[in-house]
Amino acid sequence: MKYTAITVYGIPNCDTVKKARTWLSEHGFDYVFHDFKKQGLPEKALSSWMKAVGWETVVNRKGTSWRKLSPEEQASVTSASAATPFVLANPSLVKRPVIEWQSAKGTDITVGFQPEQWLAR
Repeated sequence: MKYTAITVYGIPNCDTVKKARTWLSEHGFDYVFHDFKKQGLPEKALSSWMKAVGWETVVNRKGTSWRKLSPEEQASVTSASAATPFVLANPSLVKRPVIEWQSAKGTDITVGFQPEQWLAR
């Protein structure tokens, strides 16, 4: 499929983001990188990701940022609406990278490093 635009969202020093960016470049995918640290996390994008793949996929509950939340805060994250304020306040809670694959048919979202899925595109 021909993509009109690919946007990779993440943090530049994240090993998984580095691996994904390298893989995409080596396989001829042109993309734009959106740095959460410098450019922030667009609330509209977060909302669309959660609708597309589910909040459970978007929120990284295995990472350091999640472990820094109190047990009460962690327990309160039970839905997209409950997760959103935490993720907007700390974009490091997003599982990375999030990639928006835009085509004439619309936008597909992938989360994490998934080269097999990307090759199938």
